Amino acid sequence: MFGLFKNNKSQADKDTSIKIVGLTKVYRMGDVEVHALRGVDLEVKRGELIAIMGPSGSGKSTMMNIIGCLDTPTSGEYYIDGIQVSKLSDDQLAEIRNKKIGFVFQSFNLLPRVPAIDQVELPLIYGGGDNRRKRAKDAMAAVGLADRMGHKPTELSGGQQQRVAIARALVTNPSIILADEPTGNLDTRSSEEIMAIFQKLNEEQGITVIFVTHEPDIASHTKRVVRLRDGRVLSDEVVAVQRRASEVLAALPDEHIQEVVHK
Repeated sequence: MFGLFKNNKSQADKDTSIKIVGLTKVYRMGDVEVHALRGVDLEVKRGELIAIMGPSGSGKSTMMNIIGCLDTPTSGEYYIDGIQVSKLSDDQLAEIRNKKIGFVFQSFNLLPRVPAIDQVELPLIYGGGDNRRKRAKDAMAAVGLADRMGHKPTELSGGQQQRVAIARALVTNPSIILADEPTGNLDTRSSEEIMAIFQKLNEEQGITVIFVTHEPDIASHTKRVVRLRDGRVLSDEVVAVQRRASEVLAALPDEHIQEVVHK
């Protein structure tokens, strides 16, 4: 539509999923200026699995909104797959969101009376594309819900609802998935099942996955943790020993045994 996706990138661009240089964001509240981001630099290579952490007010939500093209910076540069997006129009940002980014949120954001398969297909209806139903079925199969396509959210567990949300994020074949506290409403087993899906998508499909989380246990599933404080990058470290969700799940007590014990 806008000619944003022409293949004119250098090799460095092709290896980099996200590049942020000197990013600032200032909100005005009456006569008061709130500096949410203060000159942030960040580079995320294609296929990385990272977590962005920080206390309330650190700027992590603002960072996620800008990375997801839901907001624009006050100053600085922001590139996705080599495309300078920090100064694009609203329509151009919408195209980037639709073609490049999948979103997963803590609250699932599912329509209560709509079958799962239709929820997953919805982004394709808005964004266009062929073979919508097949692509939606493939996305649901990828998250282990091939047998739940006709179920409504009220007929699914919290973990299954989050899987539907992940399938909905996957259906447009994004290069980046942004996950904002995706396990915040889930129990331990369901959280590990969701993290196992994200690890598999990252490793087998090469999708860049970025989490915003305040939970160290969730961050330990990633390969790199970026910590923000007061709108600046406080630290940027490789995870020494990555927590493998599949191994954690294998070590958890069997659900049927737990049910018997609690009766």
